[in-house]
Amino acid sequence: MNRSTKVLLIIIISFGTYFVFDAIFFRDIRKWLFDLTNQLGISQILTYLITGIPLFLSTLLIGKRTDFFQNLGLDKSIIKGFLFAIVCILPMYIGFSMIFDFNLNVKINTILIGVVSAGFFEELYFRGFLFGLPFRKTKLGFILSVFFGALYFGSLHLYQSSNFNELMGIFLITFLGGILFAWVYAEWNYNIWVPIFLHMLMNLAWELFSVSENALGGIYSNVFRLLTIALVIVLTILYKKRKGIKLTVNRKTLLLKKTN
Repeated sequence: MNRSTKVLLIIIISFGTYFVFDAIFFRDIRKWLFDLTNQLGISQILTYLITGIPLFLSTLLIGKRTDFFQNLGLDKSIIKGFLFAIVCILPMYIGFSMIFDFNLNVKINTILIGVVSAGFFEELYFRGFLFGLPFRKTKLGFILSVFFGALYFGSLHLYQSSNFNELMGIFLITFLGGILFAWVYAEWNYNIWVPIFLHMLMNLAWELFSVSENALGGIYSNVFRLLTIALVIVLTILYKKRKGIKLTVNRKTLLLKKTN
């Protein structure tokens, strides 16, 4: 068994273990932690950490212990990730502030669960681990590496729908969002803080303003969201062009790579 196949097998088994562990025990662990802390948001974050143990262990198996943070993209610049996200997210905050009312009922638990926890752990687990490790450590190209994670990411948001059309719209937006976050993660030299802060700030905009009850949104919210997405793509390409760096995702890395 070559290294590429071995790494891929470890990733599949560990994520499968995480999936089952999360599905069966997440609520019970969170309830137990809530009874200890009496704080729902903190309990959510701690539960994500516990259910993610299979992913952390397999990351250690795939590389050296000293490479743990590097393999998940956590070793890169937090400041760079935050500043890039702030610039890109401006159309949403400016547009939402002109069109929608400010939500005065935002609670700390809403921020901890819907912004901090969702933004950090979904990007760490789906982009840093499920996409990043296959794309970086195996012969799989971008499409094959990103597909399952984006599919699963999209399916996680289906609970927000109330009818079929809404279901399909939510799935499409979150599925494509998963692909975008994976692309920007790869293009920013595997800096996981870039998609983390983009994800967090986009979710925060949704919470701070009375935009929509789900991820689909309406015409105005999606116009400003598309402007933010356009900025993410354009600024990333311009940055790499100015630095003289080739795009990581290209014709040679789309499906299969000849070398790891």
